[in-house]
Amino acid sequence: MNAMTEHPASGLWRFLEEEDPTALTLIIDTPSGPHMRRIPPALPLPAHIEHGTAAEEAAATWGLPDFVFQQAGHAIKGSGRREQGDRLLLAGRRGAAVQVKARTIKPKPDALEVNWIQKVAAKAMSQAKGSVRQLHLVPADMVNGRGRVMRVDGNDYEWIAVFLLDHPGVPQGTVATWQPIGMPSIALTRRDWDFLFDQLRSTTAVLDYLFRAAAEPPIPLGEEPVRYYEFAAADAAAPPKEIDTDLVGPGGTLFSTPQLPQAPAGDDGTRAHLMMRIMLEDIALSPLDGHLAEANRYTVLSDLDRLPVGARAEWGRLLIDMLEDVPDVPDEHVKWRFRRQLDEGGTRQLIVGAATRFAREIQASFSAYVQLRHHEVTSRTGRTMESSTLGVLMTPRDGVRPWDTSTVRVHGDLQLSEEELKVYSEGWNRSLEDGTVVG
Repeated sequence: MNAMTEHPASGLWRFLEEEDPTALTLIIDTPSGPHMRRIPPALPLPAHIEHGTAAEEAAATWGLPDFVFQQAGHAIKGSGRREQGDRLLLAGRRGAAVQVKARTIKPKPDALEVNWIQKVAAKAMSQAKGSVRQLHLVPADMVNGRGRVMRVDGNDYEWIAVFLLDHPGVPQGTVATWQPIGMPSIALTRRDWDFLFDQLRSTTAVLDYLFRAAAEPPIPLGEEPVRYYEFAAADAAAPPKEIDTDLVGPGGTLFSTPQLPQAPAGDDGTRAHLMMRIMLEDIALSPLDGHLAEANRYTVLSDLDRLPVGARAEWGRLLIDMLEDVPDVPDEHVKWRFRRQLDEGGTRQLIVGAATRFAREIQASFSAYVQLRHHEVTSRTGRTMESSTLGVLMTPRDGVRPWDTSTVRVHGDLQLSEEELKVYSEGWNRSLEDGTVVG
């Protein structure tokens, strides 16, 4: 028998399947009619994998391994060591200290299980607070999901504490509680966690969601998908923000997409969505040198991961079209295709393009293009010192790989000379481009 209850705040219908208490099905009212979304149980956990690693698997599979950092120790008072949290999730300037607590014995009666959950919730939040406090005091070398080391200074991030519960049967209606810890905090089940990463497939988007949800009153464990679709419905109904499209120059258009999509990421174009993931993987796997290499890679990946989830399939389709189009020119000629985006804050610009071939002069020309567009936009916004521009160029090639991926990132005042600006402008401002402002 199935039990059905209405969620009055949003018009969502939630089905609880009594035969399988870990399953959840939502019927969502959308402008195009009802939409069914089945939320599967958490990913099965092999016996040889510890529970903290299970949380990392979801974040690395649907997000990026480069944003998932394993716990590390920091020496204190002689030979003692202090845990730095089960897992850290970092993207851009936001971080989550994730504490995983698992029920490893057969659950007891509901009242006892609720007491156990409240106890471990308080412990998890205290541990997360301690981990973040320690990172504020002493930066630490952290290892990401690809086994690379990056120095993490807690003062560089806005933090949230996440209590992640791995439990075979949370008593219905259980709301985890704890004393305030002086930072945003939220409790999720592993199914909630897997759902968010499967739905958004972006670490940046998941972190943004966690901060947004943590600002709301707590809800019963296991009902995060219901809250997600409440937010998604509100986003879909919200009018676009007013943005000056002239900030990107002539031809700029307003593109608005809900912050939280109702359909899972990639649902409307798997190949196109994979194009964006492959671009991220190209950057993640590129060889880098120098002691700041991983920090620089992290910054580039974070900037690219900020692309709104709802826009990624369209960008992926455009990139596929670009790569198929640019080789079709006479020998010794070069064809360029670009897409630009300026975020609603006016301080982050993303440029993705394709060119006919890979060559040193092509890279130099693209670098000049990125610098010119950065200078033009910051001159219009007046926010030079807080602004950055990331450029990603794809060039077709023969052989094992279908294309090369090159990146250029600039920030602040580039101090371009009048002569450089004249050369860059004469070289690039004769051609048309596709400029886009996202709202």
